[in-house]
Amino acid sequence: MDILKFSLKGKTAFFKKPEVNTYFSFTYGNIHKVALLGIFGAIRGYGGYASMDAKKDTYPEFFDRLKELRCSIVPKNENGFIKKKMQQFNNSVGYASGEQGGNLIVKEQWLENPSWDVYVLIDCDEAKKLADFMVARKCIYIPYLGKNDHPADILDVTLIEKCELIGSFIRIDSLFLREKAVLGDIDDFEEEYCEVKEFKYEEYLPVGLNEDTNMYELKAFVHSNLPVKSYEDDIYRISDSVIAFF
Repeated sequence: MDILKFSLKGKTAFFKKPEVNTYFSFTYGNIHKVALLGIFGAIRGYGGYASMDAKKDTYPEFFDRLKELRCSIVPKNENGFIKKKMQQFNNSVGYASGEQGGNLIVKEQWLENPSWDVYVLIDCDEAKKLADFMVARKCIYIPYLGKNDHPADILDVTLIEKCELIGSFIRIDSLFLREKAVLGDIDDFEEEYCEVKEFKYEEYLPVGLNEDTNMYELKAFVHSNLPVKSYEDDIYRISDSVIAFF
């Protein structure tokens, strides 16, 4: 089975959490599956939320067409952590705010210099069409990292024919589902890993959209260099990376 691989990065990114307080909008700490499918939908030219027909459409077109894709995301920032910074700017288009002058002061939390390696299983027609577009460096709409303030750089697009389904591994390099894993601790590393500085990132990230409300459906994901004792799904080795698809 072929696998599409590419590097995804940008100067900044903003994957907005729906929970917003009065003053700030916050971002998820990593790109998630729905945002990734949004990038794929832009490349293929599929419609988004704005083009939905509320009477006929259950999901936006990009999600309806691409929701079955199996993806793997490998964060490339040091120690699995992407720096965040609060940004403040004005939206003065006139209709942005009901305040006098129509100026809205926006305060958002942005990811700084995010970078990932992304893998997609080519196991269906939509995945094949996506791979054809990306290998040919074609896209219909410009892909962004969350919103149009954050252009996405897509680099090193390749098709991989050789991957190894493995049953024995020490750790998983990609994001993986917490519910499927039994994690160890630093004491479980073999002797040659005893000098490793351990890290662990864990966050609930969107994996899909609710059929009735189109709100995010969340699951807990982990990215860590700690050992994984077992995992209730297939694990693959591709070059030097050990990855899980979801």
